[in-house]
Amino acid sequence: MKRTLLVASAFLFLVIFSQAQIRVACIGNSITYGAGIKNRDSLSYPAQMGRILGEKWVVQNFGISGATLLKKGDKPYWKQPRLSDAMAFAPDVVVIKLGTNDSKPQNWKFKDEYVSDYLKLVDTLQAMPLHPVIFVCLPVPAYASKWGISDSIINVDVIPMVKSVAKQRKLKVIDLNTVLQNHAELFPDKIHPNAEGAGLMAEKIASELTKSSKSIAKNIKVQSQKWTDRSIKE
Repeated sequence: MKRTLLVASAFLFLVIFSQAQIRVACIGNSITYGAGIKNRDSLSYPAQMGRILGEKWVVQNFGISGATLLKKGDKPYWKQPRLSDAMAFAPDVVVIKLGTNDSKPQNWKFKDEYVSDYLKLVDTLQAMPLHPVIFVCLPVPAYASKWGISDSIINVDVIPMVKSVAKQRKLKVIDLNTVLQNHAELFPDKIHPNAEGAGLMAEKIASELTKSSKSIAKNIKVQSQKWTDRSIKE
């Protein structure tokens, strides 16, 4: 009787699962959060991306203003409640866009730990029960040296390191830097893109997720099957 119930539960899970939306968690700093954008709840890049992807996807914004990837940074994402929130969301896909605030002098003095901290974040996220597919984004350009943020450090140091992380963990890279190059007019304060700039980010990321939709769906199916097999064995 118990085994029958488990099999039935597993079957029901698969039915529900097949009809579920693909859950996308957007992890990042103020640029992900949508700082400086009026009506950011509807015009930040995650919000715009959700509309582009359509009803089969559900996108949540877990951006935090000032967040760093570095654990020893002045506001490490690691220590923010939004990381726990993102994990509790149980995403099928995670989009990481961090690095801009790490370029500040007080943070970049720990640059030797950037790659290892990034790898640890990726491993932590991939260790979640659903083992989400992870995409890493190259930081957007900084059109002024403001608040300690350095475009030269972003380009010379941060971007190559993000690519190194992607190579080591076989992750797809989303190049937001190129998308927003030569678009200073879309950065009112020279650091944060406006709604139009966020729209370009949304289009690029949505395009990359759509291209990978088959592999994402395959991963979801594999993880659901593992869950089913585990339920039956128990």
